Amino acid sequence: MVAEDSDDLWYAYNLVSTGDSVMAVTFRYTLSFHHVSLMVAEDSDDLWYAYNLVSTGDSVMAVTFRKVQREVPGGGRDSERVRLKLEVHVEEVDYDKDASVLRIRGKNILENEHVKIGAFHTLEIDLKRPFVLRKAFWDSLALDTLKQASDPAASSDLAVVLMQEGLGQIFLALKKFFENVLQAFVKHVDFSVVRCAVIASPGFGFTKDQFHRHLLLEAERRQLRAIIENKSRIILVHTNSGYRHSLGEVLNAPNVMNVIKDAKAGKEVKALNDFFTMLSNDPARACYGPKHVEVAHERMAVQTLLITDELFRNSDVKTRKKYVDLVESVKDSGGEAFIFSSMHVSGERECLRLLSLLHFVTNSYYVLMNLQSWHS
Repeated sequence: MVAEDSDDLWYAYNLVSTGDSVMAVTFRYTLSFHHVSLMVAEDSDDLWYAYNLVSTGDSVMAVTFRKVQREVPGGGRDSERVRLKLEVHVEEVDYDKDASVLRIRGKNILENEHVKIGAFHTLEIDLKRPFVLRKAFWDSLALDTLKQASDPAASSDLAVVLMQEGLGQIFLALKKFFENVLQAFVKHVDFSVVRCAVIASPGFGFTKDQFHRHLLLEAERRQLRAIIENKSRIILVHTNSGYRHSLGEVLNAPNVMNVIKDAKAGKEVKALNDFFTMLSNDPARACYGPKHVEVAHERMAVQTLLITDELFRNSDVKTRKKYVDLVESVKDSGGEAFIFSSMHVSGERECLRLLSLLHFVTNSYYVLMNLQSWHS
């Protein structure tokens, strides 16, 4: 479905209802060089994609609620919560990962009897709520993000269950704990999308093994075909803890890497490990920092570029465009570019160790000599 003008877009917007599944459908039209996309977030990953798509200066249109004042008989006033459609010119974007809500604050640009043009309002975009995103220009990274969001198979390579005895203490017994984990496994692990499912915990022969046995026995008893037919794709991994930071151990486990080495997650982990190995063994070929990247790139020396997505959410349009252009230029010159999510375990590691700066590996001895003299 293609919207030819804004009226068509509004018509499409009104066709989408709660419960519909349209994240894979993109509505885009051109009107005075403005491009628009209509989306619905099906899960928290979709909201994260939306968070990376919405930037300062964009406009977002959605159904929202606002408390308005009404006159009542007798001269008094009363407040009422009214359902509205508003479009705001984005000034601030916040993602609440715990509540799975995207909060977009800006000035209203859509005429409405209850909200004046220019009045501030915060749109709350949660799961299943349609919203329209309008950009003056969709750069290549934004289009790539939109494409990934529309294709779950392009981004879902691995499902991980992290466990640790003690972390399940809110449950009355271990059996109850396992039942809750099993229900979550059945609900969230889709083997038509993920390549494998990893069950990880500290210790050898304890929680992960017990749960694995429980999972397979219950799958047979309840005839859970998805688990029975894919039990060979369930991998057990030892970690030092059952907390989120242990995802790094899972991603680096040899039996996991063998499965995902050709997938996006596997390539990202390998690229990051290669960088730190190079930094340790041959530091002259591993550099980091904006200035070093610019100098190396000017000399066409960048072989691999690693960058966090936070840099593309910069409120300054020129700064944001600079990093977009850098990624495109590296790719055009034959190099590789990896964009790490700041919420992904590898992105978090990168931010903490290297202050969210750019990292690259050079591949020219001549350039290395120039860079070393430039450093000095």
